[in-house]
Amino acid sequence: MTENQLKEALDTLKQTGVRITPQRHAILEFLIASMIHPTADDIYKALEGKFPNMSVATVYNNLRVFREVGLVKELTYGDSSSRFDFITTEHYHVICETCGKIVDFHYPGLDEVEALAAHVTGFNVSHHRMEIYGVCNSCEKKATH
Repeated sequence: MTENQLKEALDTLKQTGVRITPQRHAILEFLIASMIHPTADDIYKALEGKFPNMSVATVYNNLRVFREVGLVKELTYGDSSSRFDFITTEHYHVICETCGKIVDFHYPGLDEVEALAAHVTGFNVSHHRMEIYGVCNSCEKKATH
């Protein structure tokens, strides 16, 4: 996590009139540092020792605020719990079909897909989403033992 990312995120919240509570600060810090694309429950469990009076609802409400101001992306895959991703650069996700682990990857060539889709269809393309599914190394090793 870079201190700069946290500072920029806090500045964005201030500019949109969102109060910076200790819980909001901690949730944001956790999201920026986390590479696991946590669920609201993961965040709650990680921070409950530090904030014993914080509820899962508080985490959800803060994630909604972060999503509304454009700091966080909510990732929904099938019927499993939403996962949350701090927005940095445009990237894609590889998802383990066994344990649900999500890993980021960036492939600049895919940015051309939007331009091509717009050109071919005449649509005003706003964004795209791509997911790749497979089995992660950890689950693969467990399956072979």
